[in-house]
Amino acid sequence: MKKYVWIASISFILGLLAAGYVFVYLPERNAPGGSLADQPEALSSSLYAASERSAVENRADLDFVAIAERVGPAVVKIEVEKVQKAQDLGPDQELPFDDFWNRFFGQPRQRQREHRYPAQGTGFFLSEDGYILTNNHIAEDAVKVTVTTIQGEAYAAKVSGTDSRTDLALLKIEGQGFPFVQFGDSGAVRVGEWVLAIGNPFGLEHTVTAGIVSAKGRQLGLGGNVPEYQDFIQTDTAINRGNSGGPLVNMKGEVIGITSNILAPAGGNIGLGFAIPSNMAKKVVTQLQEKGRVIRGRIGVSIPPGPLTDEDRDALKLKDKKGALVNDVTPGGPADKAGIKRYDVIIEVNGQKISDPNDLRFKVADINPGTKVNIKVIRDGQEKNFTVTVEELEEAEPPAKSTGSDKDLGFTVRELTPNMARRYGLRTQTGLIISDVKEYSEAARKGLEPGDIIVEINRQPVETADDLDRILKKIDSGQAVILLVRRESDGESVERIVTLRVP
Repeated sequence: MKKYVWIASISFILGLLAAGYVFVYLPERNAPGGSLADQPEALSSSLYAASERSAVENRADLDFVAIAERVGPAVVKIEVEKVQKAQDLGPDQELPFDDFWNRFFGQPRQRQREHRYPAQGTGFFLSEDGYILTNNHIAEDAVKVTVTTIQGEAYAAKVSGTDSRTDLALLKIEGQGFPFVQFGDSGAVRVGEWVLAIGNPFGLEHTVTAGIVSAKGRQLGLGGNVPEYQDFIQTDTAINRGNSGGPLVNMKGEVIGITSNILAPAGGNIGLGFAIPSNMAKKVVTQLQEKGRVIRGRIGVSIPPGPLTDEDRDALKLKDKKGALVNDVTPGGPADKAGIKRYDVIIEVNGQKISDPNDLRFKVADINPGTKVNIKVIRDGQEKNFTVTVEELEEAEPPAKSTGSDKDLGFTVRELTPNMARRYGLRTQTGLIISDVKEYSEAARKGLEPGDIIVEINRQPVETADDLDRILKKIDSGQAVILLVRRESDGESVERIVTLRVP
C-alpha cells in the first residue's frame, strides 16, 4: 500500500512540473510569429503608454519632495481682521453732511456699528526684502494684516498696493533675507503637466497638494467674487478655502499661477480650481511696486462678454466669428471721438488680430494712456480704420487701508486720487479720505467722520497710506498728532485742526 502512495505522490509532483513547463515557458517560445524578442513593433505598440508613463514617473524633475522643500519656506500664512457694518440709524434720521455722503458713496448715510471678523489665506515672498503676493479678496477691507512664516515668526504687514480687476494684492513686511520664489512662464504651461499647490486650507498650515493643469485660458463670467480680467489656469490640484493667494508651482519649482477661485457648490474641493497666470501677475506686481496701483488703457466702448455667434456673423456680414462687437460707445470717449459706432466689430488693434472680447480687453489694457493706436473694424461688411487716442482706465474703488504699524488712530483711509475726486465732484484731489471711524474711539469723539479728507499730519502733507505710516513711526505712544482735516459740502470746504493722542 505504501508503495502505491509513493508512486502516486511522485506522479503528482512530476505532473505539476510538466504543467508549469507547458504554461510558463512554452508560450514564450512557441507564440505565433516567433518570440517577443522577434516582435519589436508589437511590443512598442502595446506597451507604449506604459513605458512612457514609467519614464515620466522616474524623471528627476518630478521630485515633489524636493520642490516642496525648496518652495515651501517662501509660502506664508496671512491672517486679516476685517470690518463688517451693522446699521444703527435709519435713512430718515438726518445727520450732518448727508448731502456729501449721498454724493460720495451713492447712498444715504447711516450710522453703523462696527463688527470685526477674522479671515485668512496664503501668500508667498517675491523678494528677500519682504514683498508678498496674495489675492486682493484677502487684503481688501483689512484693518489689520499679520503674516506668519514657516518658522512661526509673525509680522505686521501693510498693503503696498491692490488690483481688484485681477484679484491681486501686494503686501510688505519689514526685514531682509526672506526666502523667495521665482515666476515661471505661464504661457509655456501645457495642459496635462504636473503642478503643486502650497497653502493653508482651512487653517492647516503649509499643505502641499499635487495635480495637473486641466485647461488654460478659462473665463468664469463676471459677477460675484470673479475678477474683471480673467485668463485662468484650471487645475484639479486640491484647492480649498485658505489656499487663496498661494503659489501654483511647476516641476521646475517656478510659480506659474496664483490660486484664486474654486468651483464648489458644497464649499469644498471637487477638482475645479483656478489660478491667475504668472505672466499676468508679473505685470501687475511691477506696477504695484513702482506706483502702488495698476495703470491700464481704455478706448471707451462697451463689449458684450461672450464670443460672436453664428447669428452675429450672418447679421453683421462677417467672414468669421473673430472679433469683438461694440455694444455701446461712451459719449465723448476716445472711440466716440474717433468715429467708432455701435454695431461695429473690432477685428484688429495696431495690426494685432482680435479673437474675442477678452482678447480686446487685455490688448487695450496693456496700451499706455496717451498712445495713438489704429483700430480696424467691420461695419456693414466693410473694413474701416480709425485712429484712437487711448485714455487711462479709471481706477476701481480703492480698498480701505490701515497703517502697517500698531499705532491705530481709530480710523481707516483710502488714498484720494484725481479720478476719484472728479467722479465725486470734489475740489480736493489728493490726500487721505476717511472711509471708516471706529465707534467710541477718540477720532469719533473729536468729530471725524467718513468722507473727511486728511490733508496734513503734523504739518506734513500726506497723499498715501505710506506717508501716514512714515510719520507715525516717528511718534511715540502717548504723544499727540495734529491733523489738518478738510470737509466738503455743497461745493464749499471747511478745514479744521484735530489733535489725537497716539495709543
